Amino acid sequence: MWMDKQRGIRVSQEELLCKNACGYYGNPAWQGLCSKCWRERARAAGTPREEIRPRSDGTLPTFSKFEEKKNIEKGRRINTVRKLFWGSPSPPKPQESSESRANVLKAYENLEPGDFTGFLKILRSPPSQRLQSRCTAFLNTMEAYHDLPVQKQSDLVQDFYQSFAEYFSSFPEAQVTQIMEHVEKLIMTRLHKWVFCHDSCDDEQKDLALQRRIRSLNWVTPQMLGVPFPDEKVSVTGDPFLPAITAIIEMDAKRAPQDKLACVSKCSQHVFEALSRSNSEPANADDFLSSLVYVVLKANPPRLHSNMQYVIRFGLPHSLMAGESGYYFTNLSCAVAFIEKLDGPALSLSPEEFEGYMLGQRTPCALNRRQQVISDTQNLLEDLKGRQEKLDQGMDALNAQLQKWVQEVHSQLDETRSQFVLAQKEITAQKEVLLSTQDNKEESVLVLEDQDGGLRETGC
Repeated sequence: MWMDKQRGIRVSQEELLCKNACGYYGNPAWQGLCSKCWRERARAAGTPREEIRPRSDGTLPTFSKFEEKKNIEKGRRINTVRKLFWGSPSPPKPQESSESRANVLKAYENLEPGDFTGFLKILRSPPSQRLQSRCTAFLNTMEAYHDLPVQKQSDLVQDFYQSFAEYFSSFPEAQVTQIMEHVEKLIMTRLHKWVFCHDSCDDEQKDLALQRRIRSLNWVTPQMLGVPFPDEKVSVTGDPFLPAITAIIEMDAKRAPQDKLACVSKCSQHVFEALSRSNSEPANADDFLSSLVYVVLKANPPRLHSNMQYVIRFGLPHSLMAGESGYYFTNLSCAVAFIEKLDGPALSLSPEEFEGYMLGQRTPCALNRRQQVISDTQNLLEDLKGRQEKLDQGMDALNAQLQKWVQEVHSQLDETRSQFVLAQKEITAQKEVLLSTQDNKEESVLVLEDQDGGLRETGC
C-alpha cells in the first residue's frame, strides 16, 4: 500500500486477496491470509489445536465435574475442561427418522430470505426439535464456560457453524448460507455479552490506543489523503461523508457479526455515493480507500478494534472471505492498518511537518481556509441577524400603523352611520310633513266642492 499524490492511497487488488492465492479476501489481522487459510495454518503449526468437539447428535458433553475444580489455577482449569469435553459421551439418542428429516428440510426450503422471525418459528416447531436442542445445548455450554480463552471460544463457535451446516448439505450453497446467517444471529446475539471484548485478550487496551491514535490525527484533511473533492465543499455545504460516518458509528450498537458487517457495507455504500456526487470522474478503489480512511478518522468509532475482532472471530467465514461484505471489511481493515502506521511521507509531508502537526504547532492551510470560511459565514449570519431585527422593527411599526388606521376607519364608519341615521330621521320627518300637508289640501278641496254643491242646490 502506498500514497499517490494525485489519487490518494493506492492498493492493488492482489494486496486485498489472500497471500495463499486461494482467491478469497485476506485480512491484516490474519497476516494477509483469509479465514480458511489462517485456521488451517493454526492447526498445522506445532501441536494440533485442542478443541471441544460436539457429539454426533450435535450436543456437547456435560460439565458436572467443572464445579468441583473452578477455583484451581487457570492453566489446570483449561486442561480440566479439555478432558471433560473429551470424556465419555452420554448414552446415544435414537437416530432421526428419514421422514422427520425430510419434513424439517422441507420447512427450511420454504423460508423467505432475511425472514429471521420465520426461521425462529420453524426452529421451535416440533419437527425441528432436534436442531433446537443442539442450539440450546451449545448456548448453555458456552455460557457455562464463558471464561475460556476467547480463541478457544471462537474455535467452538466455528466448529458449531460447520456441524450445523452439514445438516443441510443437500441444499444449494446460497440457501445454506441464508440459513447459517440466521443461526449466527441466534447464537451470537445471546453470546455477545460473554465473548465481546473478552477478559482473556487485550482488545480493550487496543481500543483505547486506536482511539488515542485517531484523536491525535484530527488535523488530517481530505486533501492530504487524496480524497477527490475540494475542502471548501466540506466547509460550505457540509461533509458529504456524514451518512457514512453515522453508519460506521452504529456498528458498536449491533450484536450479531452480520449486523456489524451490514453497518460496514452501509458505510461503504455511502462513501461511493458521496464520491459520485462530489467528483466528476467515476470513483475507483483508490478513491474509496482514501475516503474510508477519512471517514474512520472523522468518526473515531467506539471500540473499533473489538468490533472488528468480534466479526473475525465469530462471524461466518464466507462473509469475510468473499462477496461485497468481505471486500468492504477487508478495505476497513486496510484503512485501520494505514492509520496505525500513518507517517509524514504517507501524507506527502516531511517528518518535521508531520511532527509539527502532531504537536499542534502547525495548522493545515486547508484548515485555515475552512476557519476563514466559517468566520465569513458567521459575519454573514450577524449581518443577516441585524437585517432581520430591522425588518422586525419595521413590521412592528407597520402593524401599529395598520391598527391605528383600522381604528380610524371604524371611527369614521361609526360617525357616518350616526349621520346616516340622523339624515334618515330628517327625511322621514319631512316625508310625514309633506304627507300631512297633502292630506290637508285634499280635505280643503273636498270642503270647497261640498260648499259649491250646496250653493247650486239653493239656486244661488
